[in-house]
Amino acid sequence: MKSNFNTIINSATPVLIDFYADWCGPCKMLAPILIEVKKELEDSIKIIKIDVDKNQPLAAKYQVRGVPTMILYKNGKQVWRQSGVLQKNEILNVIKPYF
Repeated sequence: MKSNFNTIINSATPVLIDFYADWCGPCKMLAPILIEVKKELEDSIKIIKIDVDKNQPLAAKYQVRGVPTMILYKNGKQVWRQSGVLQKNEILNVIKPYF
């Protein structure tokens, strides 16, 4: 996953990474919101979900200490990070300036 992850985030298309866990209630609330974001933005963004329990070294490398944590990358650089659940419009307002 690690080498694959670097390839994914080194994209001119913004990449939103959702670090989550299956046991996390707020993560379950965020999932349908991210589906709506993807429907609205279509191919102008990539949304990747990473299970912190199955990818512990990656979560540790990016200092994910709570879930859900969303990190937005553009051209391999972290441009935004937020823990917790945000509503669709809040996420869109953060992402749109990076197109």
